[in-house]
Amino acid sequence: MSEMPKNVAEMIVEMMVTSGIRRIYGIPGDSIDPLVEAVRKNPGIKYVQTRHEEGAAFAASFDAKYNGKPSACFGTSGPGSIHLLNGLYDAKLDHAPVLAVTGQVARDLVGRDYHQEVDMTKLFADVALYNRLLLNASSAPLIVSRAIKEAVLHSGVAHLNVPVDLLMEETNAPIHELVRIPEVTYHPDLERTVQIVDRSKRPVIIIGNGSRSASRPLGDLSAKIGAPIVYALGGKGILPDDDPRVMGGLGLLGTRPSVDAVKKADLILMIGTSFPYYKFIPEGKPVIQVDIREDALGSQIPLAESVVEDASSFTERLTSLVAAKENKFFMDLEEDRNNWNRELERQESERASGINPKLLSKLLSEEADRDSIVVADTGNTTVWIARHYRASGSNRFLFSGALASMGDSIPGSIGVSLSTGKQVISAVGDGGFAMTMMELSTIMKYGLPVKIIVFNNGKLGMIKFEQEVLGYPQWGIDLRNPDFVLIAEAFGIPASRIEEGDNLKEGIRRMIAAKGPYLLEAITDPNSRPMPPVLTLSQAKGYAVASIRERIGYTPEVE
Repeated sequence: MSEMPKNVAEMIVEMMVTSGIRRIYGIPGDSIDPLVEAVRKNPGIKYVQTRHEEGAAFAASFDAKYNGKPSACFGTSGPGSIHLLNGLYDAKLDHAPVLAVTGQVARDLVGRDYHQEVDMTKLFADVALYNRLLLNASSAPLIVSRAIKEAVLHSGVAHLNVPVDLLMEETNAPIHELVRIPEVTYHPDLERTVQIVDRSKRPVIIIGNGSRSASRPLGDLSAKIGAPIVYALGGKGILPDDDPRVMGGLGLLGTRPSVDAVKKADLILMIGTSFPYYKFIPEGKPVIQVDIREDALGSQIPLAESVVEDASSFTERLTSLVAAKENKFFMDLEEDRNNWNRELERQESERASGINPKLLSKLLSEEADRDSIVVADTGNTTVWIARHYRASGSNRFLFSGALASMGDSIPGSIGVSLSTGKQVISAVGDGGFAMTMMELSTIMKYGLPVKIIVFNNGKLGMIKFEQEVLGYPQWGIDLRNPDFVLIAEAFGIPASRIEEGDNLKEGIRRMIAAKGPYLLEAITDPNSRPMPPVLTLSQAKGYAVASIRERIGYTPEVE
């Protein structure tokens, strides 16, 4: 008896499962309903119903960022698919493999300005590295296979737009065998790299998310050549913050010893990061960049040497080849590092009008599981977590890194929580929380034990600081928030609030101890500043003005 023919929707889902996609996020709609039905019938994939398509795309993006494996999302024709874009841009810019499937009106209606008809391939042309309209059932298996391959091989977004009548069309076309994607690890000759490292006296290692698998060999290399380790935002947690070789983050969210280390260095080793804030790397210093993605090499600054290789493999090989240095540069920075840690403790002990968010972040790191995964929203919360949450070396920290979109933390924590049995903490400001708080319904529906801590200062806090340093009056940044505790409880999620004078540790412990999801609202000081890695307000203002102007592309003709 011959096998029953599949329709195109069933074929797409079967190929997703075969490629290792385990979850697909979205909201049903008429033009995508055949795909939803195919998901329902296939036990190899889990459908996660979000409450907004932006949340679906963010969840898929963070799912893929956490796992390094492809994830998927979908939207119906017109507005449903348009809503996916912000989360998909997060996946694009942070190099997360995501397949987006969008619905389209029937083929005989395309081009007739039909209800909800939008040219999706034109709309998705910038966000997607592979972007196709499916037109017939016979070619669909090959195109689906190519889409998944491109998303995985090039770590980005692939988009398929599928007319609803084609989704329902039966086909006997054979399932196209997925092109097996090999582990891409090159082993180039490191002779020149070794020579450069051996000549250096003050090397510094900058790591990013691409070094995630290399924590042990990074420690070995650092110890052998005496290199302090500095991390880009995506590299936080790869090594513990209390390691004497770890100077902390680099950039506006970074630390003073990291800035000093890079200034004094005579060689920069960038491993698994492109580090876009190139102004923090002084001109004229030799830079060796190592990345598995060839297109990332030299994308920000000129290089003395570039190596296409997996971070772990490269670090192990380099450690075995270089000469050990007697003078350890990281030891020269010990006093600087100790002074900075004392400065952090001073900031965390500052009196505050409301809760000190810096102290709150430190206490959170003390009470959370050592291997907890923290999904931080964009804004001041990013600063508090990046600088004041003491990484154990077993943590993961996930952000909307390159896009820096507000509202990413709640849906992002959904994608992560569905991927792991570890503790997941969503750290989010009141501004970002209000943008995507409807996804509390998704957390409740699937019983996800996400711990949500809302840093509520009643303002768009980072914008407040930016307006201040630019000399503008504070305007348009005050928030009139609802009662977030009542909102959480309305969704069936236990919640509580901590305010000035409350026992902060007790509030955090109550959240951590909860068996399922829990929301803790902390009323924080709106005047607590996200200071750059300098120690005076006047320095901070000058530093921040220059950085803000650079970020927005504004260069005044007359200063």
